[in-house]
This record gives sequence, C-alpha cells and structure tokens, in this order.
Amino acid sequence: MLWAILASPLVAWGLIVLYLRKLGPIAGYAAIAGIGVAMILSYVVLFQSIDADGGIAIFTHGWFTAGDLQVNLGVRVDGLTAVMLVVVTTVSFLVQVYSQGYMAGDPGYGRYFAHMALFTTAMLGLVLADNLFMIFMFWELVGLSSYLLIGFWFHKPSAAAAAKKAFIVTRLGDLGFLAALILIWNEAGSFQIDVIQEMATGGELSDKVITLFALGIFAGAAGKSAQFPLHVWLPDAMEGPTPVSALIHAATMVAAGVYLVGRFFPVFESSPDAASTVAWIGAVTALIAATIAMVQTDLKRVLAYSTISQLGYMMLGLGVFGYAGALFHLFTHAFFKALLFLGSGSVNHATNTFDMRKMGGLRQTMPITFWTFLIGSLSLAGIFPLAGFWSKDEILHNAWVENEALWVIGAAVAGLTAFYMFRAIFLTFYGEYKGGEPVDHSDPDSHFHGDPAHPHESPWVMALPLLVLVVPAIGAGVFNMAGITDGFAHLIEGAIPDGEFHEAKFDWFIAISST
Repeated sequence: MLWAILASPLVAWGLIVLYLRKLGPIAGYAAIAGIGVAMILSYVVLFQSIDADGGIAIFTHGWFTAGDLQVNLGVRVDGLTAVMLVVVTTVSFLVQVYSQGYMAGDPGYGRYFAHMALFTTAMLGLVLADNLFMIFMFWELVGLSSYLLIGFWFHKPSAAAAAKKAFIVTRLGDLGFLAALILIWNEAGSFQIDVIQEMATGGELSDKVITLFALGIFAGAAGKSAQFPLHVWLPDAMEGPTPVSALIHAATMVAAGVYLVGRFFPVFESSPDAASTVAWIGAVTALIAATIAMVQTDLKRVLAYSTISQLGYMMLGLGVFGYAGALFHLFTHAFFKALLFLGSGSVNHATNTFDMRKMGGLRQTMPITFWTFLIGSLSLAGIFPLAGFWSKDEILHNAWVENEALWVIGAAVAGLTAFYMFRAIFLTFYGEYKGGEPVDHSDPDSHFHGDPAHPHESPWVMALPLLVLVVPAIGAGVFNMAGITDGFAHLIEGAIPDGEFHEAKFDWFIAISST
C-alpha cells in the first residue's frame, strides 16, 4: 500500500507524458485519479497510525553498494509521515480539481498536469523516504519539478527568469545539504534516519559534528523554505499558474524544508547553537517578510510574502524546541494558505488581474470567494477559535519560555499578519469596483474568457475546492487544542527516539495577549 501511494501519481505522470498529453481534459482526469488513489490510501495510513499510537514501521531493502557505502531503498511510516501524506495528497487533489477550471483552454493543459503529477510524486517520495540519501534524491526532484511549474509559461521572459532564479537560489542551500550528507556518512557510516538520530542523542557523535550536520541540513531547508537570505526566489515564483503557487506554498516545496528540520529535530535539540541559529533566522525572516507584505499591491505577492513569514514562524518554533507546535502550524497553514491562493486565483479569474488597486467591491458579486477568503485570512491571523490560533500561539508560548526577545518578534509578526491580510481584504472585496484589467484578446498568453467589467463567481469546479478547504481552516485546530486535546502531538511523538521532546505548556494569557 505504501508503494502504491508513491506509484499512483507516478503512473499518472507516465500515462500523460506518453499517451494523454494531447488529449485535453483526459490528461487532467488521469492526474486527478492518480492523486485521488494516493489520497485515499494516505487516509488509510493515517488511521492505522492513529491506531498504532504513531508507532514506526520501516520497510527497507538493499539498493546498491559502492565500496563501504551501503544505500537502502525503503519507506518509513510514523505519525509525522502519516500527517504529511494527508496534507500533500489532500491539497494536491483539491488544487488539481481546481485546475480543471482555471487552466481550461490553455495550450499547455496536458503538460501542466504531467508536471503536477511529477511534483506530487517527488514530495510523496521525500516524505516516505527512510534514509537521508533517498530524501536528498527526492529533494532534488522536488526542485526540478518546481522549476518546470514556475516556468510553465516559459515563452514569457519573466516566467523563465523566475524559474531559473528559484532553481539557482535553492541549489545554494542544497550545497549545505550535500555537505551534511557527506559529513554524516563519514562520521556515522549510515544514512538511516534512526541511526543518525540515535547517535546524535546518544553521545556517539561529537558536538562539533552534530552542529555542523544540523547547520548543513538547515541550509538546505532554508533554500526550499525561503528563509533569509535565500528567500528571494519565492515572490518571483508567482509567475507560474496560481494553482501551482497554491501547491508550492501550501504543501510541497516550501513545506519540505520545515519537514526536514522537523524530521531531524533530535539532532537540533542536541545542538543548542544550531537550534538558536534556526530560531533567530526564522524570527528575522518572519519579521522582514511581514513588513514587505504590508506594502504590496499584487494580491499573490501579499500571499507570497505571507508564506515566507509563516515559514519563518515555523522555523522559530522548531528553534525554540516547539516541535509539536511548529509542525502543527505546518499542518494548519497548508490548508488555509491553499485556500487563500486558490481564492486569489478565483479573483483573477473574474477580474483578469492580481492588482488590488483595480479590484474592490467583489464581496457582492463573488460571495463564495469572499467568505472563504475571509475565513482563511482570519485563520492565518490566528483569530480564536480558528485553526491558526492554536498552532501560532503554541509557537509563541515556547518562544516566551526560551527567549523573551524572540517572543516579542513573534508577537509583532502576529500583529503585522492581521494588518496586511485585512488590508488585502478591504482593497479586494470592499469599496467600489475599479474595473479589473481589460482583456487583450490578441495576446497569445491570454486564456481569459470572461468580462472584467462584470465580474462573477467562479464555476463550481473552482468554487468547490474553496468550500472544502474552509473546513480545516476553521476546524483543524481541534486536533491539537493545547490543554484540551493533544492528538496531533501524541501522534507525531513517535517520530522522536523514545517519544520524548521538550515542549512548553500552553498559556492562555500569552495566547490571548498576542491575538
């Protein structure tokens, strides 16, 4: 079953590339079917993991040997794996359903769905991998897939430049990841995740090796998760189709970096210097990106800088040892950020622009988009009792316990987040409609078929994913309501040796004061 999760979108990719690329909607149906099978199986794995209290299951076979180097081919399933499988497949499935409407009429329709299937396959492989070598292999495939999708409209110079920028900047971080890979093989003689974690926590590796390895891992994560100063590629990635932005920002590429640090959390916990570096870079990233988001006029760029800021929040959480809170924020953020990006695509579908200065008054003509976007924004801002409240404030409480200066930065970012999201709502949905962007039908890049002068709600194939995503944006917090339920924390603790991690207790006063 585990291999089937990985194989189903891969088979869809192969079918589209070989046979279906020129057959229009059939290519989309194949991609949706492939990820749909993976999604159903992922939920089965999640329920089995819950029944097993997040226990670990590893299925591995020898792959190849080169001298003393032994590399295995295997999959690992624990609570963290199960959660990430559900996040990746659910968001990817809804994004691809949405794409049926958004990409209709595009001459690259079949190629688009082939790239999406490959992208999802790469992320699933990364999550399932049971050793660092396989993680690195799928890590690079994620980077390649993102290059293809960001540069999907490669005949546009801006899209081609954005794709190259993303590829090159993330490769800089990957040099650190590669150095960590070489270092750990030289010192530990193994790429297996369990072996590395046990040697780091058991004192079998020197403090210097642990710190250098952790910093190398974080360098790779900083590239993928757009942490300062490697954040510069992500805003330009908006050149890709909006559903691509939703997938990159919510559940695949940028989530990979946070997942990687979370997967090797015991190593960072064993190195206070590395953990402090993660926390401070995360905090600085969160603050810088939030201030930039405040002045953007392009709706997608507001959301792009918001993603950078929230990823910084997650890194801050991991750096102050808020393991459960940071990964829970990754879980909740995936749903409400996908909702917001797809909502922005719905607005673009009606107005032919992402420029908020040409919008206004859309709440009357696009009620589904308005209400779902509003709920997603409230959740992102951490408003009680929506999902973002529980994950954001658990991170802030750990920051308060570990370093009050980091808490001050985190609380300031929370306030800025509320400001820039409600600025975006008011500019987009309130006031008088500014007319959108006139359609240039002579432009071969344009596949806009509506009338910007008379905006209307998106078709149901685009509206339905918004209505589905609004459910976890509201209610996902119930899985880890600190002090009330701890199901999420209990589930993912199995990914840690001995199931123990340092976590501060939730404090309602701190949570309310930062909301």
